[in-house]
Amino acid sequence: MNTIELMQQRLASLEPEALEIGDDSALHAGHEGARSGGGHYNLTIVSPQFDGKLTVARHRMIYNSLGDLMQTRIHALSIRAFAPGEL
Repeated sequence: MNTIELMQQRLASLEPEALEIGDDSALHAGHEGARSGGGHYNLTIVSPQFDGKLTVARHRMIYNSLGDLMQTRIHALSIRAFAPGEL
């Protein structure tokens, strides 16, 4: 299973209404994180679980869902996290 598929699987716990994951790794070829195998990704997610939560809490929820991927397969993650109706 590739990293994006693993991310989708793990983020399913947040019951996303919308989920987009982009792989920006090619833009960072030669970067230290790319040499160690970690990819660069961007994430846009809409989840009712984010309702009433501050940005920091939303990011923590995402990091907790991704777990060990943040130390292994993901070197950098740009996050845009919204509750329904915020877009």
